[in-house]
Amino acid sequence: MIYLDVSAAVHARAGLGRYSERLARAVTQYDSRHKYALFYNQGRDGQMPPSLSGLPARHVRYGYKPWRMAVWLAHLAGIGFNRLVPGAELYHSTEHLLMPLQGVPTVLTMHDLIFSLFPAYHKKLNYYYLNWAVPLFCRRANKIIAVSQATKTDLVAHYGLDPAKIAVVHEAAAENFQAPSGAQVAAARQQYGLPDNFLIHLSTIEPRKNLSRLLDALQILRRDRPDLQLILAGAKGWLYDDFFARIEQEGLRDVVHALGWVPDEDLPAVIRAASLAVQPSLYEGFGLPVLEHMASDQVVACSNRSSLPEIGGDAAAYFDPENVAEMASVIGRLLSDEAEREERRRLGREQAARFSWARAAQETVAIYDEVLA
Repeated sequence: MIYLDVSAAVHARAGLGRYSERLARAVTQYDSRHKYALFYNQGRDGQMPPSLSGLPARHVRYGYKPWRMAVWLAHLAGIGFNRLVPGAELYHSTEHLLMPLQGVPTVLTMHDLIFSLFPAYHKKLNYYYLNWAVPLFCRRANKIIAVSQATKTDLVAHYGLDPAKIAVVHEAAAENFQAPSGAQVAAARQQYGLPDNFLIHLSTIEPRKNLSRLLDALQILRRDRPDLQLILAGAKGWLYDDFFARIEQEGLRDVVHALGWVPDEDLPAVIRAASLAVQPSLYEGFGLPVLEHMASDQVVACSNRSSLPEIGGDAAAYFDPENVAEMASVIGRLLSDEAEREERRRLGREQAARFSWARAAQETVAIYDEVLA
């Protein structure tokens, strides 16, 4: 029995949750040779995604923070939690929390090292925990899946891991991210009160997303385009108070609109309604919104940092995320040049099609076979 830890999906933890749910669904649909079960922790909150509800599952009644502390202390004490996953032949943690098991091979997915590279962007307790625990988890896992070559490079550089221990398996946009119809776009405009001319940014709102500099660039662009607005689609993450305070202080309440979490089924139409998508992040382990924008037939102006060029390929237009003038220049060029936009739109559809969950499932199962051999 192969156990997939889908705790992130149960707790709907933004990008981690999407990865966990989509990989578990893809792997169990693709592979009929192995038997699969799900594992997750669940306190008072969380719910199994309907797409995974038909699979056998076991869980432990711990909330997120108590559970991760229990996992770390058990590693330090040499205690195995084998009784929680009876009959386990292999255990795969789809986020950076590796349950301690004795005599059972493990696979660990690593999404990024943001907590190590950008300590100022994490709460202190979270920063200390991750920097103590994750290197231990990486050493103890039999195999590590990195979601990008950029993440693999970081793991080797910062933890001194053997590159052969790490396999790169890319994520993909979900199947519903496709070019929407004109009627769907019109309906999204009405439902969400979208303006005629706006930039779309899709992410959890947190400092690493570099939204303060995007505001600076927006102010520059509005000198020649006074109707240009910014739509933020994504839940509030952490350390966002200063960002929203600035919107109020600078009188941008009618210019910057935070929609909060938007259901996946609505996102393609909301994305396509925009004049342009912008991803100014200082660091991404993968950068899934880039593919979601491209699959939804939208053009992307994008940071040139970390994994983003790896994911955006030749389709995105890149800028230095710490250079506001350059960011504004690239965005302004795309807004003004319809021919370039249409060419990048075409390239974006092709780029998004290079990534698929079927391929991710095939490559992941091959890793299971390697570990079990």
